Amino acid sequence: MNTFLKIIKNKYFIATLVFLVIVLFLDENNLFVLHRLNKEVKTLHEEESQLRENIAADSIHVHNLVGDLDSLERYGREEYYMKRPEEDVFVVGGKE
Repeated sequence: MNTFLKIIKNKYFIATLVFLVIVLFLDENNLFVLHRLNKEVKTLHEEESQLRENIAADSIHVHNLVGDLDSLERYGREEYYMKRPEEDVFVVGGKE
């Protein structure tokens, strides 16, 4: 017990303990902020990979549309309800 009190009363131990408390809890870049930022970075990396996949799929889709006029016409008819001048188009259960 006596050696434990010597260690606690040691000025270097007290200085180290104060330093750790300041760095770990009181600083503006404490452990909680670092943990939150790491979670945010992980979420952003996941979002980036999902967006890259979407870009790749859209690029393929655009390449197919530019190369084929029939698929471009079909896309315009399906997505934007375009029609030829002599046609009537009835939309049943359209997309929301």
